[in-house]
Amino acid sequence: MHTARTVASFLLRAVIVGLAIAFLVVWWRPSLLLALSPPFAAPAASAAASTAAVAAPTRPAMPLSFADAVARAAPAVVNIYTARLITERSRDPPLTQLFGDYWPNYRQHVERSLGSGVIVDAGGTIVTNQHVIDNADSIRVQLADGRIAEATIVGQDPDTDIAILDLDIGNLPIMPLGRSDTLRVGDIVLAIGNPYGLSQTVTQGIVSATGRGQLGLATFENFIQTDAAINLGNSGGALIDAHGDLVGINTAVLNRAYGGPEGIGFAIPVNLVRGVTEQILAHGHVVRGWLGLSPQDPSEGQAAQPGINAPVGVQVASIFVKSPAYEAGVRPGDFITSLGGATVKNAQDFVSRVAELKPGSEVDVAGRHGNEPFKMRIKVIERPTQQEARRG
Repeated sequence: MHTARTVASFLLRAVIVGLAIAFLVVWWRPSLLLALSPPFAAPAASAAASTAAVAAPTRPAMPLSFADAVARAAPAVVNIYTARLITERSRDPPLTQLFGDYWPNYRQHVERSLGSGVIVDAGGTIVTNQHVIDNADSIRVQLADGRIAEATIVGQDPDTDIAILDLDIGNLPIMPLGRSDTLRVGDIVLAIGNPYGLSQTVTQGIVSATGRGQLGLATFENFIQTDAAINLGNSGGALIDAHGDLVGINTAVLNRAYGGPEGIGFAIPVNLVRGVTEQILAHGHVVRGWLGLSPQDPSEGQAAQPGINAPVGVQVASIFVKSPAYEAGVRPGDFITSLGGATVKNAQDFVSRVAELKPGSEVDVAGRHGNEPFKMRIKVIERPTQQEARRG
């Protein structure tokens, strides 16, 4: 009996001491209690929902900030300041001509403009819009790091509104080039430029449309439409994607005067920019095919003429004498419905496809002269520059 009491007393004291020690441990390290506890068992009703959540396709997380993309691209976007000397003849009082010979009065003033550009290689090649540097006597470039230098013109392509400049300084940032043919409507894009001379500014939007043409902005049009804010001074700047890769060169907005549309801007696709840049660096200009005629889209009445079936192609609006098309027998008023065996959609399509032809090659052309069909093979020559065309 005495032994039993001794054992019971010992066990009681052991339990009390153990509980005290456990209390002290939990009070000192409460996390140990969570670590030792069994995992929470989800209710059976939520098991199906949990399985569905695992099976559901995951969506890419939306970045909370585009700062990394801007940091990657912005150093290669430059501000461009141009100046040109304008000489104008001043108006003389009407009576001055009554007193014999006189020297006409002239006055001069400096016209300044601003824009943006993008550095695309370590050699200092800058891409911008042709209208930014058109007729400029001096071109000054300011880098994002504050350095300022004079730039020279390497070449211009008014047909796409692209100009290439050269900047002769070292240690230049380079814009990473992306692809414009993979852009989708709804993709996020950022515009970087120098609006209103405020220095580098970033705006954000989406791709509103691709393949925009027939806007009257350039001969060859295949614009990216975006609602990222593009203002005066943004021309020639960068349109980048959410990763910081260049996808376009900001070019124009629709006229906002008198309450016009907002949020409709256009950029030249980087794939087109890449090709034009390579040609200018290699040849000083862009080499394109040419037949010597100017097409126009026919009116509804013209499209309804006998023998003309939709799609009707294009009508020859004018033609250069002694050009390949003229020598082959094409005349103003003719309809061209096929080029190289493929149907011609419209005037923009015709001009773009002819430009892609290699000078020296030949192309099959089909259409109608009046009510008579014709098929002919025309030699392709190099498209003259605008200055050469005017002289011709």
